[in-house]
Amino acid sequence: MAKVLVSVPCARLETVLVNVDLVLQATPPPSRVSGEHVLNALARLNGPSLPARLGTSLHVTTPPLADPARYDRLREVDHS
Repeated sequence: MAKVLVSVPCARLETVLVNVDLVLQATPPPSRVSGEHVLNALARLNGPSLPARLGTSLHVTTPPLADPARYDRLREVDHS
């Protein structure tokens, strides 16, 4: 748990305490909580969030066709 205490100056005490409480609530009773659990939860909350939608200029002009026999043809080996 020393690693958790070391994170206090960077993440603020209130944030670390909330993370510890969340991890303790999410962990079932027979399991044990480690400092890595708390640091992982802290990293997830402070990490960069993904954009809502990734924009791209690519568009599919022809729809993909299902051809399961293609895979059988690729597996065929000419033994001559």
